Amino acid sequence: MRKNLIEASKLHFKAHIEKHRVNIENLLENGVGVAEHPDIMQTVEKELEIIAEYDDELEMLKKYF
Repeated sequence: MRKNLIEASKLHFKAHIEKHRVNIENLLENGVGVAEHPDIMQTVEKELEIIAEYDDELEMLKKYF
């Protein structure tokens, strides 16, 4: 059970990292004309912050478990 929970957590963190990485790629490729994101740089920074949080959690999981 322990191993399954740890593996599921790793997959969860990696999936969220990928989701937000794709969001940034999309903004970089199609930034013009994205109405709900008038400040692209601010939006990219928010996405990077989210990636950093999940990356930190993933690294702590790997380091301690």
